[in-house]
Amino acid sequence: MTQDEMKKAVGQAAVDYIKPRLDKDSIVGVGTGSTANCFIDALAEIKHLFDGAVASSEATAERLQAHGIQVYDMNSVANMEVYVDGADEFDDGLNLIKGGGGALTREKIVAAVAKEFVCIVDSTKHVDVMGEFPLPVEVIPMARSQVARELVKLDGMPVWRENFVTDNGNVILDVHDLEITDPKGLEEHLNNIVGVVTNGLFAQRGADVVLMGTEDGVQTIKLNS
Repeated sequence: MTQDEMKKAVGQAAVDYIKPRLDKDSIVGVGTGSTANCFIDALAEIKHLFDGAVASSEATAERLQAHGIQVYDMNSVANMEVYVDGADEFDDGLNLIKGGGGALTREKIVAAVAKEFVCIVDSTKHVDVMGEFPLPVEVIPMARSQVARELVKLDGMPVWRENFVTDNGNVILDVHDLEITDPKGLEEHLNNIVGVVTNGLFAQRGADVVLMGTEDGVQTIKLNS
């Protein structure tokens, strides 16, 4: 099974997983990226079963609308049954690195509202210790250099993601050379740096379940499973 086939398989598996939880009033949170796109395409087949979706990026909103799925503003939604999104890395504690596509802040907001966070990945995303994938940090533009200096103090190597602006009008610093042994602590520390909007560690609110595509099919991973 190729990586693309794994992504399609987990996208369909996520639809099968959330389908029993949905009713005509349900709102589904939808993430950003190639694996999330596979989920959106599969979700369109059951769009008659739920009310609509909240998108974590403009690109996701456009794809949902193209499938005829109603997209709601996050501010108009008080309850969300489930949030489905991919990840760039995850560990055995279901902590994640996200933000390779630059949508980390909106993804974190949607995840905070959802009752359940379902992460969909292929097996290449599973690591023992996170940090091989550069950690994205969204930064207010005027604070870029100052935040970069603070990140260097943490033994990281921040690289400005040039010619990229987030949907929120900010910039991204991708931090290389980190070995993340305390995801929750690092997430909190980074978010306390003045000028940081948020970072791509999803540890304070990690995944509740991971659906991982493998060559042998889709594996369901929960803590202590």
